[in-house]
Amino acid sequence: MATIHIFDFLDGTSSDRIPSVCVVFGGEPFLRREGLRKIRAEVAEGSPDASYQALEGERAEWRDVMDEVSTVSLFGGGSRRLVVVEDADEFVTKHRAALETFVERPRGKGVLVLDVETWAANTRLYKAINSSGLQIDCRPPEKAVGNRKVPDEARTSKWLGEWCQRRHDAKLDSAACRALLELVGTRFGILDQELAKLALFAGPGGKITQDMVHDIVGGWRTKSIWDMTDAILGGNAAEALKQLDFMIRAGDYPIVIFAAMAGAMRRFGAATRAFQRAENSGRPISVRDALVQAGVPAWKGALDKAEEQLKQLGRHRAGKLYRWLLDTDLALKGSHSSPDRARFALERFIIRCSKLAAKIGNI
Repeated sequence: MATIHIFDFLDGTSSDRIPSVCVVFGGEPFLRREGLRKIRAEVAEGSPDASYQALEGERAEWRDVMDEVSTVSLFGGGSRRLVVVEDADEFVTKHRAALETFVERPRGKGVLVLDVETWAANTRLYKAINSSGLQIDCRPPEKAVGNRKVPDEARTSKWLGEWCQRRHDAKLDSAACRALLELVGTRFGILDQELAKLALFAGPGGKITQDMVHDIVGGWRTKSIWDMTDAILGGNAAEALKQLDFMIRAGDYPIVIFAAMAGAMRRFGAATRAFQRAENSGRPISVRDALVQAGVPAWKGALDKAEEQLKQLGRHRAGKLYRWLLDTDLALKGSHSSPDRARFALERFIIRCSKLAAKIGNI
């Protein structure tokens, strides 16, 4: 057997038997639960009465776990007994040596599953189970970019589209998937809940669009923040000021608006610094690589748009983004904390990023 990513495990159609020892690990509880659900289904082999026992890792004793694994069910129809030690990090720490022995010489025909959050790859136990058991990695997928590991958003997006079709009977187009990931991130339990909600609006076999994600998941406030940030980065001060006025009239506080849009702006400041550091070290990188390092989704459409926005800002102004963001933040918390002055602070930031300011000099 081996170590497999949860996406591959859930998508697999293989009927290979589950080995005597399995581990589901990672910081995503939703993905671990789905991995456990599939293990249980495969061990049961179609028998709804298959023997199953879950034990709490903090309270489980070694002898009790072994008794459960060795027990043969009277009503399981010949299926194997499945024993899951939940939240087993502490249990593994206490019984590591015994687990190593058990992996080498399993007892009976039962299946022992360890449900853990952390699982170090440099331990004897990891290597032993990787050789003879099954380890399911329930962390968001990553890929290498240079010497760094970054989220593999393309793989996540592809899997989410397939999951939505299979689990919720709805089609998730690529633009909608990108919007959903930008709003929610890789919190898969929340992603699944939002997909279920969107599928209800789309109807059986319907299509989930980007506008639906903005309206249903983000709501009009998130959509307005999104539109305003896009306008700022595009240098369209008139549209950005219009969106700002709309949100303030609706009762949003300037400091809350600023907090919501500052994250996207920081990416462009980070990309500029990454580009400059690489250039100064004699190992220049492309603007697109700098944007990926800064956290811009590695999709062609997203990178094309971000590269155009960064070029609109220009090297000189993009290099000042961190300073401008800090100045605005300090002003909103101090000298410009009153509503009218707070609005002025945001308007000044918007104008600084505009196409007009690029022509006549920074304000």
